[in-house]
Amino acid sequence: MGKRVKIELTQEQRKEFGEFMKGGEHNVHLVQRAQIIMALDTSEGRVASKQEDIARIVGVSRQTVNDAKRDFLAVPDTASFLRRKALEKPPIEPKITGEVEAKVVALACSEPPKGHAHWALRLLADRAVELEIVDGLSHMSVSRILKKHNLNLT
Repeated sequence: MGKRVKIELTQEQRKEFGEFMKGGEHNVHLVQRAQIIMALDTSEGRVASKQEDIARIVGVSRQTVNDAKRDFLAVPDTASFLRRKALEKPPIEPKITGEVEAKVVALACSEPPKGHAHWALRLLADRAVELEIVDGLSHMSVSRILKKHNLNLT
């Protein structure tokens, strides 16, 4: 079994965590992570709380305590630990971009196809796919687009 790594905070780090937890409006998740690290601190003769106790007191799972400890040990300084990770890009690219919205709105404002008195949501969705404006589009997405632009299909 590997040697357990103890967290020993400097006075400056303890001060930084303390100020972070009591001051300002911070993300609850980040405050919980700060509380976890403070509870795991063994500097100046402190005894670290058990992970189960920390998890119960902070209101997280034991795995969250482990993850916070691992993350803290992996970063160079306290400030980077107390920041949210910035996503390089959204996890899933949005299917409906401004360009798609504009084309759907233009389509809705155009003459309906022959045999139809007016556009229907499903008809607009199907036509947008036929015209290769978008790979797939539901009638509810068309409804949201039209609502966003204050358009009615009457």
